[in-house]
Amino acid sequence: MDHLVLEVGLAIILIALAGLLAAKIRFSVIPFYILVGMAVGPHAPQLGVLDFRFIESAETIHFLGRLGVLFLLFYLGLEFSVGRLIKSGKSIAVGGTIYIAINFTLGLAFGFLAGFPFAETMVLAGITTISSSAIVAKVLVDLKRTANPETEMILGIIMYEDIFLAVYLSVLSGLVLSDESSLLGVVLSASYALGFMLLFLVVGRKAAPLLNKLLDIRSNELFILLIFGLLFFVAGLGETIHVAEAIGALLFGLVLAETTHMKRIEHMILPFRDFFGALFFFSFGLTIEPSTLGGAVGLTLGAVALTLFGNFLAGMLAGKSAGLSRKASANIGLTIVSRGEFSIIVANIGIAASLSPTIQPFAALYVLILAVLGPLLTKESKLIYKGLNAIFRWEKPKEAKERRTSKS
Repeated sequence: MDHLVLEVGLAIILIALAGLLAAKIRFSVIPFYILVGMAVGPHAPQLGVLDFRFIESAETIHFLGRLGVLFLLFYLGLEFSVGRLIKSGKSIAVGGTIYIAINFTLGLAFGFLAGFPFAETMVLAGITTISSSAIVAKVLVDLKRTANPETEMILGIIMYEDIFLAVYLSVLSGLVLSDESSLLGVVLSASYALGFMLLFLVVGRKAAPLLNKLLDIRSNELFILLIFGLLFFVAGLGETIHVAEAIGALLFGLVLAETTHMKRIEHMILPFRDFFGALFFFSFGLTIEPSTLGGAVGLTLGAVALTLFGNFLAGMLAGKSAGLSRKASANIGLTIVSRGEFSIIVANIGIAASLSPTIQPFAALYVLILAVLGPLLTKESKLIYKGLNAIFRWEKPKEAKERRTSKS
């Protein structure tokens, strides 16, 4: 008997219960969605008509998860826009460059030292470099730190990461998803992908007036149909020249962010982002066999330790470049340490390219650990700084007292 709809409904109920639990304890939902996916799957039981193995619906859930990636990246593009990079300022550009340079270099070094080939090392470096904008933004709001002096730099680094992500995914797609084996072939394939991205952005910005007229539709039904059609078409078109479909969605979002319809699109797309995004994290967990995670524990713990060090160092240097205090600089590094949706997207590219099977359990464990640690470190940043200050003597007691007095 066909139980496809029943299984999909069961999956959504499990996701909703995981989300309710996360909301109850006021924590990020991402690790909960992944964990509930890992808890079921082929190794889970079947209780009558309730099949927790999700064998019949696995392909459908995976496809819905792919849509989740598209909506996540498309929404991020809408939030950003190309014009905001130009207006972001020199300090954010410097801080973002410092952050990316330190973390990506450490990721490459870690991959090579762990004995991975070049393609796997590139994927590993991407997984360990990109912060989770969803977790970081939620933590800043929950802890009421949006008015803090370091928050502008934190958001600026996240924006800068988005641009790096666009370039990086284009290059990575050409590198690992193409059929080229020679160095020249790989370079050409990556160049085509990067060229597609740049051409799309240039043409897209010039076409803003035309898009404004095209999207001037009163009917919400027709409006959203056109947006969805163009989104999937652009994502699929990019994939034909080995540009990851996720980056096609990001590019389309960046272009539409320049139109006068951005707010309307953002408002209408938000429920789809949340719904399909949840299915994406669940489907990722569904593909992970818990018994395979043991082989990635050592590698993951090493990467987590390196990420904590790299983020803190980058935060201190980025804050210093912007003239922030050492405490505010420490807050930067502790706040943006969370990893989530983008690390999994990068890992999925490696999985799609049939690279090392270690990538999947590594990415799952790595994201889970840092998705939990990130909010905790941010919440206790004051205590952590106080402890580090006692060791390194960044601020003398008199300076700290004067700073507190000036704030009050």
